[in-house]
Amino acid sequence: MNNPFDRLPQVPAFELSSSAVVEGQPLAPAQMSGAFGIPGGQDISPDLTWSGAPEGTRSYAVTMYDPDAPTMSGFWHWAVANIPASVTTLPAGADLPAGAVHLPNDARMPQYIGAAPPAGHGPHRYFITVHALDVEDIGVPAEGTPAFLGFTIAGHILARATIVATAETSAA
Repeated sequence: MNNPFDRLPQVPAFELSSSAVVEGQPLAPAQMSGAFGIPGGQDISPDLTWSGAPEGTRSYAVTMYDPDAPTMSGFWHWAVANIPASVTTLPAGADLPAGAVHLPNDARMPQYIGAAPPAGHGPHRYFITVHALDVEDIGVPAEGTPAFLGFTIAGHILARATIVATAETSAA
């Protein structure tokens, strides 16, 4: 299974950490989806802290993407645009700073929606990414899609930081 960033321009990395999400480890119930019926799922976005973004960063975008979803386009769980460059932390539950905007995820809800891999489908990967951008406002309307955000940021990205977590649900 490939990395969804392999087809995009290569950019430098910077540091990303979370007390709730660990590279290569399963997501906690808080980051799973109660809205999609996952037992114990709470649809709470993880806390994120980042550092080392390059000079010239004027804003950030945050996304969470599942390339393993049983669709031809994966599944976007979370998309936030226009996070001011002065912000380097998002608390759990994504209380957004002024100017930032939640875009609708693939469930068409402008919020974080947790992981919900179909039962018995096997492990899924969740790419939680902070994108450092060279513009203050990426110009994607509040009703825009995460895919459109991804297309738009491709020409403005200076660097990215990613944590890849996993999730799997058992067949009944």
